[in-house]
Amino acid sequence: MNLNLSADEVLTTTRSVRKRLDLDKPVPREVLMECLEIALQAPTGSNAQGWQWMFVTDPVKKQALADIYRVNAVPYLSQPKPDYGEGDVRGERMEFVGGSARYLAENLQDVPVLMIPCLKGKPETGSLGFGASFWASLFPAAWSYCLALRNRGLGSCWTTLHLLGDGEKQAAEVLGIPYDDYSQGGLFPIAYTKGTDFKPAKRLPAEQLAHWDSW
Repeated sequence: MNLNLSADEVLTTTRSVRKRLDLDKPVPREVLMECLEIALQAPTGSNAQGWQWMFVTDPVKKQALADIYRVNAVPYLSQPKPDYGEGDVRGERMEFVGGSARYLAENLQDVPVLMIPCLKGKPETGSLGFGASFWASLFPAAWSYCLALRNRGLGSCWTTLHLLGDGEKQAAEVLGIPYDDYSQGGLFPIAYTKGTDFKPAKRLPAEQLAHWDSW
């Protein structure tokens, strides 16, 4: 299925999908690979293409990843929420976002596919500039993957909680990822969405966020 959305429609309606992930509908491998072919066209530093893409469909391994995720998710989601003040669009959505995140943590093992993008190297060995350059060789492709999913009626959510503490190493052991050689950029639950009528989100006005020549 291809929704044939315009570029602007894809860019403005690709949401973090959690509660609307269809946990029962299978996701064909050929669709996942079609999206990956698109994602691999994203920019990558020095054309190194040092990325590797781990797709997890095995129920036992998905359960293991979900258990690792929840170790960090439970305390994180129990933390006090930011106070954005009256009228701030971020505060208006806070309760919904929190409930959605808890739902995903509880049901992560039931999502048809979990995907972990990996990049050769370790960013913590260098400076801030090195870290920014490092992730710039993976994140554009990871986001392109999400956009490709959206145009095919699927959804995802960029999560990073499994990377905290020993989580990344534990996930590497479950999946056989060479921990010393590759960094994990996140964990993406992938499924068809319940409905495809996603809309632009409420965001802060661009005028409040733009600076010209000086802060």
